[in-house]
Amino acid sequence: MEFDRRAAMMGGIGLLTGAAVAPGAALAFDHPLADLIEGAEDFHIASDAYIYGYPLVTMEMTRRVMTNVAEPAGTRAPMGQLIKAREYPTAAYRDVTAPNADTLYTIAFLDVGSEPWVVDAPDMKGRYYLLPFLDGWTNVFASPGSRTTGTGAQTFVVTGPGWSGTIPPGMTQLKSPTAIVWMLGRIYCTGTPEDYAAVHALQDAFKVQPLNTWGKDYKPPAGTADPAIDMKTPVRDQVNKLSAHDYFTLLADLLKRNPPAAADAPALERFKEIGLEAGKNFDPAALDRRYDARVPRLAFDRILLHMTSLKREHGWLFTTKTGAYGTDYLQRAFITAIGLGANLPQDAVYPMSQRASLLRAYDGAQKYEIRFEKGQLPPVKGFWSLTMYDENMFFVANPINRYSMSMRTNPKFESDGSLVITIQNESPGADKEANWLPAPKGKFHLMLRLYWPTENDPSILNGSWEPPAVKRAR
Repeated sequence: MEFDRRAAMMGGIGLLTGAAVAPGAALAFDHPLADLIEGAEDFHIASDAYIYGYPLVTMEMTRRVMTNVAEPAGTRAPMGQLIKAREYPTAAYRDVTAPNADTLYTIAFLDVGSEPWVVDAPDMKGRYYLLPFLDGWTNVFASPGSRTTGTGAQTFVVTGPGWSGTIPPGMTQLKSPTAIVWMLGRIYCTGTPEDYAAVHALQDAFKVQPLNTWGKDYKPPAGTADPAIDMKTPVRDQVNKLSAHDYFTLLADLLKRNPPAAADAPALERFKEIGLEAGKNFDPAALDRRYDARVPRLAFDRILLHMTSLKREHGWLFTTKTGAYGTDYLQRAFITAIGLGANLPQDAVYPMSQRASLLRAYDGAQKYEIRFEKGQLPPVKGFWSLTMYDENMFFVANPINRYSMSMRTNPKFESDGSLVITIQNESPGADKEANWLPAPKGKFHLMLRLYWPTENDPSILNGSWEPPAVKRAR
């Protein structure tokens, strides 16, 4: 397995010293050192297994929260029904980390483990859209949309592991390796009332239903709201507070219908040592119960420490390793933690900036700006945006309800043709608010979204394009 050994080593240092090694709680050290040394190998395997399963467990917990309703409402809908985001998310949104404020989501969770599902997409009439399908491990196994299939009407059949059958004429098969499928559609929208209405009409034209009902009158059954499911706590926090025992019990259950990839065989062979085996229930007797709190905390620190391996340019961290991860389990878990549902890099790249300098985090008490020189806007065929997040990767409440800056927000250019975006907590004045990205009073993070990097300019995908630095304003 391609785990980041430097991160593992640093995590181990944090464990032995009691120091916090990444954002989050410091690791407890409440048992004799001899106890840890004696079980060090099992502990290491358990930590690796936690990281391996983090995307699948997070996907399942996200699915539970987003489908735990009797009928579609807001950002939630029962399994097999469409979630239609009618407006951009607000600062109250907590279902998924790093949401976007550039496109309206059209989402569905499908269970294709028992039968295929049909997704019928309307003619987008040239409007940019992206319709990625993610498996339970967060890999994008199909990515229809403007870049790959155009904007005409299309009908897809999403099939599950081991399915064999006949695809009806005029439909395209999308093969999911897992029973869990997350259709995470995005449709570009300027945010005006007129454009909202146009996109709403497109969303309403989507159809999702089981293949065996295609061509018949179909009314989806009502969902079931389980009161035991926590609908208030952010999903990431729910996952992170699971004990090792509960985490691996859930992971083992999920592996039964969401099989590991063939390339995962060496990893799964190791995980048998701690009672985790694909297709079987978790054996709690194989894992020391003293690890119940330690394993999740150390493993999550390792996940966040993976940030140190990313490419850094002018204070921006970014990677083109998203949407398809192979056996890079640490990268997969890291992307899950900071931005569940990431696209393939050919569709979008997400540079992120967390610090004003190596020693100082961004702070809303200061004023910053980012300048794109004339002719130096990001080379994309789709669109770009700059989004503000708090330190937990959620939107920031502000008086003008602006969470991102892009060309759709109609910023003003300087007389020399450059574009300067002001980043601060307080308004720079009504005459300058067109270029103001509001920040919280405390720490914050920034993310660039670069949709559909230009094919004839490979600088984003090969890493040679450098976002301009965010600087303290004078």
